Amino acid sequence: MASKLTGNGIFEGSRIILPEHREAYLNEMSVQERRGKPVLDEQEMQLIEEAIFESYQECKSITLTVFNPFDDEELRGVVTSIDKPSRRIKLVRGDEDYSWPRIEEIIKASI
Repeated sequence: MASKLTGNGIFEGSRIILPEHREAYLNEMSVQERRGKPVLDEQEMQLIEEAIFESYQECKSITLTVFNPFDDEELRGVVTSIDKPSRRIKLVRGDEDYSWPRIEEIIKASI
């Protein structure tokens, strides 16, 4: 058995990870797992906006795929309000459950 005092033995025998260093490492790994937002062409954006407007006009249920850097989120509900200045829509998913996704974050819409 080799002595801990020779070569790299001192550092090999006393290797520890501080909680702050572990947390920083995990945060850095999660940042690297992020993905970029897909670029939608003009026609695709127009189809999304038409589906949103149809849901608003006819009170139809719509399924939206909202971009998230880690995992896309799928929302289903009825569009009850369109906020043009901030480009958001109010999507009612139940009796009192609603959300305000931004139109720029929607990557897919289907009725």
